[in-house]
Amino acid sequence: MAKKFENSINVFAPATVANLACGFDVMGLAIDSPGDEVHVEFNRNKEIRIRKISGDGGKLSLDPQKNTAAVSIQSLIDDLHIDQGFDIYIKKKMPLGSGLGSSAASSVAGVFAANELLGRPYSRRELVPFAMEGERIACGSAHADNVAPSMMGGIVLIRSYSPLDIISLPAPKNLMIVVVHPQVEVLTKDSRAVLPRKIDMSTGIAQWANTAALTAGLYSNDFDLIARSVVDHVAEPFRASLIPHFEDVKSAALFSGALACSISGSGPSIFAFAEGKKAAKEIAYGMQMQFKKNKIKNTAYISSVNTKGVIKLKA
Repeated sequence: MAKKFENSINVFAPATVANLACGFDVMGLAIDSPGDEVHVEFNRNKEIRIRKISGDGGKLSLDPQKNTAAVSIQSLIDDLHIDQGFDIYIKKKMPLGSGLGSSAASSVAGVFAANELLGRPYSRRELVPFAMEGERIACGSAHADNVAPSMMGGIVLIRSYSPLDIISLPAPKNLMIVVVHPQVEVLTKDSRAVLPRKIDMSTGIAQWANTAALTAGLYSNDFDLIARSVVDHVAEPFRASLIPHFEDVKSAALFSGALACSISGSGPSIFAFAEGKKAAKEIAYGMQMQFKKNKIKNTAYISSVNTKGVIKLKA
């Protein structure tokens, strides 16, 4: 008897922390929450339609050519050379422009859901390039440091983009991530615009050394090495000024016991590494109080490394 496929599916794609300070555009990890919920179902019109988006404050377009979930699905079915329509319903459960991979989560959720409905023609790793196409229309660059960890879970290193070569890195059991999102707006185009087009050799050497050392620290469960390695010589020195009171919040995190602290993605969210849940709670409190002191509303998320990535939800 032929296998009967489902006609609809609900999925959840998690938020991500990209760059990890020293791994600009090549490293990222998934956290447990927040994230996006996406419902996808077959339709008979042979069109990809965005039927509803909630939680975005009306900011996102229903035009399938401008939506990351729809674009990633279109990329998938084009590659499969099939003529299949899908209806998409998106629940944004994370802030837009947060530096937590909001556009990537929708892209991942959409293409993963469609792939499941089609009988899983591709593995998670093989789906990453399609999700990257969603990122292209969101920010002009098909990068994988958000979509890869959201899709695959865990900590990833993108060794190469041409050809795409994604390496999964181990996550120390007691490593916790604290993310504090201040309610301020930092446009991705602005955070990209402040970056230098070229860096000198000494800066590059320092950055490469830290990226390699962080990788070694993850493999060896060496928290002291992880702490010494999470230092950004490329983006943070230029982007820090875009985030109000960044230096004060970073100092509060380190004073509260953080192993390291830097900007999540392009900001304005700030992340910190902690050893253990108790330490993570103290660090989150210290960071939040610093923002509160300066009358900036904020939300904190505490998570271990999410090793599952995007998941199917129960109906």
